[in-house]
Amino acid sequence: MKTMQTNNYKESQRELAAGVLKQAERDLRRFYDAPSAIERELYLDAHRWVTSDDSTWPFSFLQVCESLNLTPEDVREDLIGQLSLGTFGRWVRLHGRTIRRLGMLVASISLFKRRPNSTEPTTFVQTLH
Repeated sequence: MKTMQTNNYKESQRELAAGVLKQAERDLRRFYDAPSAIERELYLDAHRWVTSDDSTWPFSFLQVCESLNLTPEDVREDLIGQLSLGTFGRWVRLHGRTIRRLGMLVASISLFKRRPNSTEPTTFVQTLH
């Protein structure tokens, strides 16, 4: 019975850690270019939390990464690195695989050659004499 309670506690802690990380990601993205002082403060709090190497409190960035089995440097790069991409860049990064497939499809269509004996459409050019 004690093992089940321990597993539930650890799972709850991981879920909370994931939620904290997700909220930091949202705050960094949402308030990156925020005009109001309160929004800028929310951005700065999230940025300080992500860049901090303090591990003394249970839900510090380093502790959250550890509980989720994530490498802090990689998570920092993903969170902070995305900011410089802008909205479109983040969208492209998120949907990159689909975009690459679409690009390959377009390339294969453009490389499609017509049969040599097929008739090409005639262009009519009006000439003035």
